[in-house]
Amino acid sequence: NENLQLQLRIAENEQARVDEMNALLNVSAVGRYAIVPAEVIAVGPAQDFSWTVTIDAGRDDGVEPEMTVINGQGLVGRVLKVFATTSTVVLVVDASSAVGGRVATTEEIGIVSGTGRQDSLEFQLLDPLAEVRTGDALVTFGSRGGRPYAPGLPIGEVTDVSGTAGQLTRVATVRPFANMSTLSIVGVVVEPPRTDPRDALVADPRDVRQVAPTPAPTPDQAPSAEVEQPATPAPEAVLE
Repeated sequence: NENLQLQLRIAENEQARVDEMNALLNVSAVGRYAIVPAEVIAVGPAQDFSWTVTIDAGRDDGVEPEMTVINGQGLVGRVLKVFATTSTVVLVVDASSAVGGRVATTEEIGIVSGTGRQDSLEFQLLDPLAEVRTGDALVTFGSRGGRPYAPGLPIGEVTDVSGTAGQLTRVATVRPFANMSTLSIVGVVVEPPRTDPRDALVADPRDVRQVAPTPAPTPDQAPSAEVEQPATPAPEAVLE
């Protein structure tokens, strides 16, 4: 029984890794990001940063400082230091982190800052009159040349908004899409897409666009029998 339970746990772990890789490849394909897949091999603070991880891809794999790091859920962070076969990554939730963000579908921009907590970010709108609501999804605005942050990557979902429209400072609390406490398979964006994928990687829960059902025709709009009604078969065909 112990051996069977061990084999089951191993199989479940392998399946989870496969699922993470598939999700990462999907993000890469939809957004057209050229990536180098990697695995998180260590977690811990580095230099003046509290939230960093070490990945098993480095200079020999084409990784360079200030490249974007993602996973199957979205933005993870940026490359801080690169060695021959490993790299140090600063996570987006680090208190020193700041990313240009944009509200999906409304185009409102602001600054997404780390709070030092693994499950929380802050989004400060540049326009105090701009509208932002709970449930809005944020994506990266993008940096020049795609470094340190490539455009169009999902960042997180707004869970709370403090202040009202018109106040000088309006800050939204954001839950990051990527779970920083369970990072495993990640990808380093070695080449950003030629065009901004915009909102292709997020689904706006407020987007209720659907194909409207075709209304029943009114009597004066009824289609002609020549178009809608099937032709009556010839008597010979019926007899046959």
